[in-house]
Amino acid sequence: MSSRNSLFTIPRPCEHLVDYKMKHGLKGYNSIQDLLKFSPCGRITIDKSQTRCSSFSGGRLFMCLICSSVTCCQNHESNHALLRSKSVCGHEIGVDMERAELYCSVCCDQVYDLEFDRVVMCKKMLGLVRNGDNGVVESGQLRLSKRRRLDFGADLGSESVKRLVLVSKQMSKSCLPLGLRGLNNLGNTCFMNSVLQALLHAPPFRNYFLSDRHNHERCRKTSADRLCLPCDVDVIFDAVFSGDRTPYSPAKFLYSWWQHSENLASYEQQDAHEFFISMLDRIHDKLGKSSLANKGNVDCQCIAHRVFSGILRSDVTCTSCGFTSSTYDPCMDISLDLNTGASAAADFSSRPKLNETLAGCFDLFTKPERLGPDQKLYCENCHEKQDALKQMSLKKLPLVLCLHIKRFEHSPIRKMSRKIDRHLQFPFSLDMRPYLSSSIVKKRFGNRMFSLEGEEADVSSTEFEVFAVVTHTGMLESGHYATYLRLRNQWYKCDDAWITEVDEEVVRTSQCYLMFYVQKVFYHRGSEDLGCQHMSPLADAFVPIAGCC
Repeated sequence: MSSRNSLFTIPRPCEHLVDYKMKHGLKGYNSIQDLLKFSPCGRITIDKSQTRCSSFSGGRLFMCLICSSVTCCQNHESNHALLRSKSVCGHEIGVDMERAELYCSVCCDQVYDLEFDRVVMCKKMLGLVRNGDNGVVESGQLRLSKRRRLDFGADLGSESVKRLVLVSKQMSKSCLPLGLRGLNNLGNTCFMNSVLQALLHAPPFRNYFLSDRHNHERCRKTSADRLCLPCDVDVIFDAVFSGDRTPYSPAKFLYSWWQHSENLASYEQQDAHEFFISMLDRIHDKLGKSSLANKGNVDCQCIAHRVFSGILRSDVTCTSCGFTSSTYDPCMDISLDLNTGASAAADFSSRPKLNETLAGCFDLFTKPERLGPDQKLYCENCHEKQDALKQMSLKKLPLVLCLHIKRFEHSPIRKMSRKIDRHLQFPFSLDMRPYLSSSIVKKRFGNRMFSLEGEEADVSSTEFEVFAVVTHTGMLESGHYATYLRLRNQWYKCDDAWITEVDEEVVRTSQCYLMFYVQKVFYHRGSEDLGCQHMSPLADAFVPIAGCC
């Protein structure tokens, strides 16, 4: 490790994996290459047609890297993989056949190894080269259906190496925007990769880090805190905007996030929205001011709040006398219901199969809602609890607006959860003026003239442009996240390590889960900043923008 990173704590590798590699090297890694299978959506598994556990009791299957025997693990009580590792010394390391990930049966956990990742990616790239009819490069531009790292060191024939080098050279000549780089999946981390891609290309957030406002080398020299999430974000920015096109593995960032969010530290799939909020909270914990004046994060000057924080206004009105009580709360995102047709229905069967619009979701969000009998308002005018109406609106808009579409719902009747696959129509250009507090209050009181108590003063711009869309495909338990990025008015799909140019119709028909809009002035400035790989140095390309850096 270099001296400049001496304060960073690298996760300790699995001792059983270290012992295995010292004795056997990469022999076991290379032996499973012929068993790797790749689904059309990019999922990597081990071919299970010729293998099975002799005493299968359900659960996950694991293949030993030494003897290729298959064992299963249903739970801690029925763990044949662990029992075998105890009976046969040195057979602790296997491969999860469903996910093609290394697994230690003694530690009972997935383990990450860069060399194993390279072997798997090597097999995938060989498949790409052999399927030349798909067109790896077309008319001098990158047309990859999938792409992975090219700097792997697995055993290849000379002809294969020549073909891979040729593909690498063709890819390097492509003129993709600077900063467009794939992120390797480290084991069910598509939720993390999808959000990171959106944040890496959020203009105000990106400009802050690329203008060296938080330098990880300086921070680690002056701070005694070994774990600094903003430092790890800065490292990712350096790597992604270095011009290197090979997919990057954000392993140090993942480890650091785990240390800050121990309740989410596992190789299980996580929710992308929950990760987004958790990441911003951890950045705020490090950079946010702790003075009483900033209590509630309303006036926090950390980069997370300066870019993503807005203010919600909640008006609760007494239905008897009209008295209104208003409260203001900071928000890092806005969660919108898809069920505009039957928002009160509790059973899945009553949901209409309709196409929704983003405008309809906002109308539902700002629509007056009658509070239940257990939520009555204590009216200061009537001096007793009264029935009330509640209405939400936006008092202050953020620089970057994150919209969370509620695609996961729970039925109290069936006592089960499911995903809503309904299509949502959304505009690329969005005017937020109809949903501002000033507009909502004016609409509530008609054309009457009255003081809006400074509501207009908190709004600088209401016009937004979409620049990133995080999508979720598949089922609730086994879905996959990907991100569509809009750079220089061209859309790109970031599917873990794969970067693909797509048409806007593909984006419009996707199942959007998180949508990121930026104020129009920042979108246009950001587009001017983004160039191709052979552009001028970063210091010249990204200058601080007033108000966000």
